[in-house]
Amino acid sequence: MEKLDRNWMELLQELRVLQTGVQILGGFLLTLPFQSRFETLDDFQTALYLANVALAALTTALILLPVSVHRRLFRLHLRAALVASADRIAKVSLACVGLLSVGTSALVFDVTAGRAAGLWAGGVLLVVLLVLLAYVPSRLRRHAERGN
Repeated sequence: MEKLDRNWMELLQELRVLQTGVQILGGFLLTLPFQSRFETLDDFQTALYLANVALAALTTALILLPVSVHRRLFRLHLRAALVASADRIAKVSLACVGLLSVGTSALVFDVTAGRAAGLWAGGVLLVVLLVLLAYVPSRLRRHAERGN
């Protein structure tokens, strides 16, 4: 039970960090329609903007989900199920934050430097995030499992 409590607290701390990133990106996105240059967005940029706003809202909901589940289940002594589900939710949330970063960067580069720059920036950031968020942890895990 002590280990589950520690895991739960670690997950909550990670979700707090994710939530801050989503709030910053979401807040940035929500200010854009009030800028004069927003009216000059083409259809692709508008669609990318709206996709980013929807993804920010979805990611916020995902990050809040473990807290909601905890509020409903905490008196039922289902800590193991709570930690396991929160772990999965945190992984999905992390992927969503990565996609939100890619989409927001692509939008900013597209608007300021052109479509090609936006696609390149989004693509490069996607590859970097895949390496940092998927490959590196996987490699570290394999290394640790070998006992090195």
